[in-house]
Amino acid sequence: MTRLRMSRALFTSLLCALVVSGPVLAHHSVQAQFDIHKSVSISGTVAKIEWINPHSYLTINVKDADGKVQKWAFELGGANALRRAGLSRADRGGIKPGDQVTVTALPARDGSNSGFLQELKIADGRAYKFTTDANGQ
Repeated sequence: MTRLRMSRALFTSLLCALVVSGPVLAHHSVQAQFDIHKSVSISGTVAKIEWINPHSYLTINVKDADGKVQKWAFELGGANALRRAGLSRADRGGIKPGDQVTVTALPARDGSNSGFLQELKIADGRAYKFTTDANGQ
């Protein structure tokens, strides 16, 4: 094999390795973004629920002590975690904008109005508990 061919083969191999490793490096662990030693409980009205991959998101409107509405955003686990809790994209869990909910979540480390959902209670009595490992699976 000539030197030029070896250089091209090495370059191509390195480029392929970088392309393949990109999605792996992009995945974050729950404990990097959220405080796994604390929890918050928030009640409010569902503003939006996004059933997307790899993680779904729930946004709720919460009234503070002064009656002012604040948006809170919660990251949900992956599709498998949702299925284990009894939720799926197909039935959307019966959750829709306007529903009254109470969530328990791991709070964001940066102090923002966000968290990683651990439990979701709906006003009709249904409750969904989410278990995750340190990688959010």
